[in-house]
Amino acid sequence: MKKILYVNIIMMNAMIACIYAILTIMISPIAYGAIQMRMSEILVLLAFYNKKYIPGLVIGCFIANMASPMGLWDMLFGTLATLLTCIAINKVSLLYLTAFIGAIINGIIVGLELYSILQLPFFINFIYIFIGEFIVLIIGVFLFKILEKNHGFMEKYIL
Repeated sequence: MKKILYVNIIMMNAMIACIYAILTIMISPIAYGAIQMRMSEILVLLAFYNKKYIPGLVIGCFIANMASPMGLWDMLFGTLATLLTCIAINKVSLLYLTAFIGAIINGIIVGLELYSILQLPFFINFIYIFIGEFIVLIIGVFLFKILEKNHGFMEKYIL
């Protein structure tokens, strides 16, 4: 029985990674750069419900960042931002707080990346990244609040 559980977790993480990467690459004009609206970032809210989804989220981000114009830098810093965001989101107990946490972490790390590599002003990029991430995660919070009302769905697929 344990073996089936492990296979299910691996399969779920593989699907999450694929969905994250595909959603990001599909909207690449607004997924990379100083202003980012990665709708795939809604998926990081899965970490709020269960830490077992963190590997799929991080791997999905890494794969998506392979298509980034920033290349290796985004694969490194963007993936680090997602990892830290997922860990932090998993530690809080209030879903609404996750949007702020994700926006702060991504704003700082991606803002520093753009400042370090492209010499773009840090504070302006922090604000742009923060706003884009915050908007996407707030949308995600409301979507997950709706999903929470469907207990059967939550128990079967999320928890």
